[in-house]
Amino acid sequence: MGESVELEVGGRTVRLSSPGKVFFPERGYTKLDVARYYQAVAPGVLRALRERPTTLERHPDGVTGEWFYQKRAPKGMPDWIPTAHIAFPSGRGADEMCPTEPAAVLWAVQYGTLTFHPWPVRRGDVDRPDQLRLDLDPQPGTDYRDAVRAAVELRALLEEFGGLRGWPKTSGGRGLHVFVPIEPRWTFTQVRRAAIAVGRELERRMPTRVTTRWWKEERGRRVFLDYNQTARDRTIASAYSVRPRPHAPVSAPLRWEEIEAAAPEDFDLTTMAARFAALGDVHADIDDHAYSLDALLESARRDEHDHGLGDLPYPPEHPKMPGEPRRVRPSKARDREGGRGRAADTRSAGRDRPS
Repeated sequence: MGESVELEVGGRTVRLSSPGKVFFPERGYTKLDVARYYQAVAPGVLRALRERPTTLERHPDGVTGEWFYQKRAPKGMPDWIPTAHIAFPSGRGADEMCPTEPAAVLWAVQYGTLTFHPWPVRRGDVDRPDQLRLDLDPQPGTDYRDAVRAAVELRALLEEFGGLRGWPKTSGGRGLHVFVPIEPRWTFTQVRRAAIAVGRELERRMPTRVTTRWWKEERGRRVFLDYNQTARDRTIASAYSVRPRPHAPVSAPLRWEEIEAAAPEDFDLTTMAARFAALGDVHADIDDHAYSLDALLESARRDEHDHGLGDLPYPPEHPKMPGEPRRVRPSKARDREGGRGRAADTRSAGRDRPS
């Protein structure tokens, strides 16, 4: 695996041990290749992570080994990497690392981090998101092209609701993410409500192509707008993050005019480094904007008042929330109802029999 190496980034030196350890056997990419990739895209990945509590997805033995999410700041983390205390839905809390310089990214790679999962908040206010993150997740029978069709309509929809603008990126898989910078005025619950409003409006416009159904058995061959990615403690892989798949793809920021011609497999450790050298960070201006959610929250109010469309189910790890519908898979609920009906019929028949 070779002796350790030292890498310079942002005025700091980061020591990388076992640089020759193979992280991606199919491509032969090593730990050093991952570190050099992040070195090459440092301004972009730091822009995506700066001041944000960040969960690390660690693969210390590469993509074929065991892996885990690290939410709490690792022991021995340098004192020049700040942290923020965040609260989980369970009521517990943790101090998470908040990168403020590119050396923090390379330091995390030293411990096998491939993917960075930043919260949609800054450490100055960890309870008020400054991004509305919309996840277009193709379901079985659909693919990236279906996500693109949904994203094109989503772009127009956002413009209609208060002149919102989104910045698209590949997920690193088949899907697309669209990030909308927002004023940090709303709670996680309110931002999630806005995401549901977006999903419902997109579903109305594309009923055969888009769904907000939480239960997989109800989604069909449609793109799922995963509104629960805006719930507290749910995160989305950052722009430029390496994804743990055999061909070493990355989550690639795109310009809107690129999404139809692009393909997720176009972007990996090698090609993204070259693209960044040529184009820089195509999302560099996202933090120059901050939009209002007022129009979307008004749409959510109308959905509830005029159409009886209230909340939708939360993820399973969340406590039951006020106004949330029953968190039971529809087919299981039908089975339960059917079972109660049969039991009632039997009891009734018993009472009606002569003694």
